[in-house]
Amino acid sequence: MQEISWLTWGVTIALVVGLLALDLVLAAMRPHRVGFREATAWSVFYIAVAIAFGVWFAAAYGGDAGTQYFAGYIVEKSLSVDNLFVFVIIMTTFAVPEEHQHKVLTFGIVLALIMRAIFIAVGATLLTLFSFMFLLFGLLLIYTAVQLFRHRDEDPDVEDNVVVKTARRVLPVTEEYDGGKIITRVDGRRMVTPLLVVLVAIGGIDLLFALDSIPAVFGVTSEPFIVFAANAFALLGLRALFFLVKGLLDRLVYLSTGLAIILGFIGVKLILHWLHVDISESVPEISTPVSLGVIVGVLVVVTVASLIKTRNDPTAKAHAGSLKASRKPTEERSERGGSVS
Repeated sequence: MQEISWLTWGVTIALVVGLLALDLVLAAMRPHRVGFREATAWSVFYIAVAIAFGVWFAAAYGGDAGTQYFAGYIVEKSLSVDNLFVFVIIMTTFAVPEEHQHKVLTFGIVLALIMRAIFIAVGATLLTLFSFMFLLFGLLLIYTAVQLFRHRDEDPDVEDNVVVKTARRVLPVTEEYDGGKIITRVDGRRMVTPLLVVLVAIGGIDLLFALDSIPAVFGVTSEPFIVFAANAFALLGLRALFFLVKGLLDRLVYLSTGLAIILGFIGVKLILHWLHVDISESVPEISTPVSLGVIVGVLVVVTVASLIKTRNDPTAKAHAGSLKASRKPTEERSERGGSVS
């Protein structure tokens, strides 16, 4: 593993927390509908920050470490686009007012970072203590890839999520939103607004995505700092990216297929690493530059193929993909999970 100084850890965490605080302050002080120009500016800013960090990291810790960071960042960024599909579905399902979507997304990203930080710490510890965890992580990713490919034309059923169902059953929820409030009073009774249920839904989805994304990025690098940095900078730009591309998500019809291929590839890479370390050094490993090339290549191919498909067939609609069969018919899922632009 790379020897990362405590100063580097501290400065990186401070940078991430500072950017999150900026997002939270902007969301609280000026609730508004985020337009295309504003979303573009923030997206470019966050990507520039991520690239600048990667360039500095490569200069400070070597080209191989920098390559691992950029590979991890691209993996997490591609998986975060799938997050956006689900965020669109959640916003549509719960009819979140546009002026409050900024706040919901920012809190959702904070929850995602907290949960992923926990998973990173646990995953790094397990990989250090038990090398066979590479095998288990690899098998988990291959299983996820197979399930995602099988249900690539479906959307997750948000209302059927156990966390959301429990929140609705346990908490007194109002029928309407009350501005940006999470807790309000109705006839003297304290109740929660649907905004809290939305946050719970996003938190539950974030937890499921963390279960896949953390093993995926550990397949690119075993350095906890790089895993954390790649996740953090990919998630920081997620809020702006949501407003930038939510109207275009329906056109990425092959994205779920591409993500399934990437997850399966990384799963095989992890298993080969385990075989190389624990069974025989004669078993070949897949290098980080090769992994980066495959990941970028798959994303380029599925994006171009998706745009060609939707140009030739305007009725074709993209789906987030699901790890299990949905109870709702395809037509209803399409209406609930369609574009909200």
